Amino acid sequence: MARTGDNGRTEREIDLGPLDGLIGFNLCNAQEAAFRAFARNVGAGGLKPGRFAALKVIHCNPGLTQMDLARAIARDKSTVTPLIQDLQRHGLIERKPAKEDRRRNTLRLTAAGEETLCELMRHAREHDCRLDAIVGEHKALFLDLLHRVAKEI
Repeated sequence: MARTGDNGRTEREIDLGPLDGLIGFNLCNAQEAAFRAFARNVGAGGLKPGRFAALKVIHCNPGLTQMDLARAIARDKSTVTPLIQDLQRHGLIERKPAKEDRRRNTLRLTAAGEETLCELMRHAREHDCRLDAIVGEHKALFLDLLHRVAKEI
């Protein structure tokens, strides 16, 4: 069977076999599709969804530690450290040693980070409206199921 792809060409439909019925595989595909759509909406100069999430969590929790951020956005230290370095390199956050333990760093958004976050929030709202249209009246149930998967796995 064939279908028309995003590029307008006819593409052969690929048999996924048992993958089509696996929740994990479909979660991954849905996440990738959502990330691609967000990136298209933000544009070439925009930040990836993971960077957006980090900025929003830091905004909502000024002074949180890197480890708190990692836990909040479900990342481990090996992936959150480069993320933080990238945000700092772009002038969006500042890292300062914690007063109670100078070995730990706390995070805050800079003025440029606040401005970037404001622009990204506009894109995120538009993006979420598209997702809301897909899940419709089942949004609360869908979010509940996603939260359960994230907590119980």
